[in-house]
Amino acid sequence: MRKIIVAIDSFKGCLSSKEANRAAAEGLSQTMPDAEVVQIPVSDGGEGWLEALQSAKGGQLVTVNVRDPLMRPISAQYLIQDETAVIEIAKASGLTLLAPEERNPMLTTSYGTGQLVVDAVRRGCRHIVVGLGGSATSDCGIGMLRAITDACAKGRSWDEVHALDDVRFTIATDVANPLCGENGAAYVFAPQKGATPEMVIALDERARQFAERSALRFGYDRQDLPGAGAAGGLGYAFLQYMNAECRSGIDLLLDTVRFRDVLRDADMVITGEGAADRQTLMGKLPFGILRRAQACHVSVVLIAGRVKDRQALLDAGFSCVECINPPVISEEEAMKAETAKRNIKQTVQNLAELNF
Repeated sequence: MRKIIVAIDSFKGCLSSKEANRAAAEGLSQTMPDAEVVQIPVSDGGEGWLEALQSAKGGQLVTVNVRDPLMRPISAQYLIQDETAVIEIAKASGLTLLAPEERNPMLTTSYGTGQLVVDAVRRGCRHIVVGLGGSATSDCGIGMLRAITDACAKGRSWDEVHALDDVRFTIATDVANPLCGENGAAYVFAPQKGATPEMVIALDERARQFAERSALRFGYDRQDLPGAGAAGGLGYAFLQYMNAECRSGIDLLLDTVRFRDVLRDADMVITGEGAADRQTLMGKLPFGILRRAQACHVSVVLIAGRVKDRQALLDAGFSCVECINPPVISEEEAMKAETAKRNIKQTVQNLAELNF
């Protein structure tokens, strides 16, 4: 009996990881009814982070009233597992919380993420794992820090706040960018959050000044550490102010689900994402899965809603790279959940019939 692992990333704005996995598993069941299919919801720290870790280790979802990126009241969830809180920053500070015309990183704030941190500490959590992905902000985490200081005692300085002294932070991201400069948070990520070229310059200067002031306060400067530029500089705030450990989101999740053990006796892994191209090979989730599978001599099939640079992906080690969408389909139709599920199911079924 063949053992096939299905671990597909979310198709952003269309399907969750769990939904994509289920569609692929249905395709397999019709063609290979005797196969053992193991579904693993996955995320690199962005969309689906809570769902993936809850699926792996259980826990209790907590709902909190917080502020969205424009300081409007919303409800957001995080996960508690014993004394560990798992926060997905997109739940409170995410780009998907804003309409396209509302996106402006000169105005958006990470304040809501800070409110989630405060709630977790108040509930007794002593380890906070933060998935950095999908943010609408480029505020260097200033909003988050302000929410924490506001909750501790309005008007007191950061140096007087001791509520987090005994809390350990881990940030999960596969973004290695520094805070400032041409490879920093503003220049690389702010345009997709609505920033104009003029805003990018202003945001980068604001980040540089904040890092300089922070370095004077603490006597050290972590703006150039890998991950500092993640989530609009929120990574920097955790590194500089919380002494956070930075880990690969992919590796953290795969370690949590004991992926090496799951790979034992597996014949194949099916992974995927919304769009696959050369950037997939720059630390994105399917590539992290590929590296783990290669170490165990297990072949990996990659499916995606859009495929470019197919040969580069094959050269990297994927045994098969397939686009789920027919060439004539419109983007609007392809982005419909039912269409995507149907196309994933059909693609996997076709590949199984060809014995991959």
